[in-house]
Amino acid sequence: MASAPQQGLPLFYNELVPISSQQHGDWKLRAVDGAKFLNNAHAVPLLVEEFIQASRFYPIVFSLGDNPVPLALMGLNEGVNVIVDERGMFPDDWYVPAYVRRYPFLLARLSPDTDDLSLCVDPTSEVIGQFDEGEPIFQDGQPSERTKAVLQFCEQVEQASAMTTGFFNDIKEQKLLTDGEFSAQPTGAAQPYIYRGFQIISEDAVKNLRGDVARKWLQNGLMALVYAHLFSLQRMADIFGRQSQRGMLPPPNGPMLG
Repeated sequence: MASAPQQGLPLFYNELVPISSQQHGDWKLRAVDGAKFLNNAHAVPLLVEEFIQASRFYPIVFSLGDNPVPLALMGLNEGVNVIVDERGMFPDDWYVPAYVRRYPFLLARLSPDTDDLSLCVDPTSEVIGQFDEGEPIFQDGQPSERTKAVLQFCEQVEQASAMTTGFFNDIKEQKLLTDGEFSAQPTGAAQPYIYRGFQIISEDAVKNLRGDVARKWLQNGLMALVYAHLFSLQRMADIFGRQSQRGMLPPPNGPMLG
């Protein structure tokens, strides 16, 4: 997995500070072309409610460990992203994960002894700061309409994160996760490239679900999410092909996904 710049911070965030009118009263939010922070990111966290849309564009896999995270793969090797260009721009009509759209904002707990969440920001981001142009963060000491919209979106992401946790509770209860593997051998290559270090849902295990569980999942929409994930795995070959065409495959026996 790609690591955060500082221990304990989420992917892409260099710093996190709570937004306040005292410290950020004259700050503005400006539009920039692209998301350059994605240039070296091969995987981005995904929410389960994004599976159906995202499955048309990315392989969706799960991180290793007891608390797996769904990931949209943008490359098969650390530091390789074959989806965005050098400016961090996505292709036209390409689905952009909510995790990317939320940056540089985040709802976070300011102390471990509270459940209250505060709107925070990464002050190192190029989209926020003391600029001449842009939309104000505060107006007359109160959050601007843009800031209110940002807060609402962050709250929606937080709620969807709880849904993602529930999804994995069901998946783990039915023991559907298995170690994933993808292999491909380009023309002229002496040996195949084999990618491991991720988890997927076992299609065989899904087919062998108890009838009552399968019916429940069909009714509540969980089965559609499972098959969106399985369908998305076809995109692995697309990502590999992009890397191969751009000469971005690692040397034989080099480090693979994981």
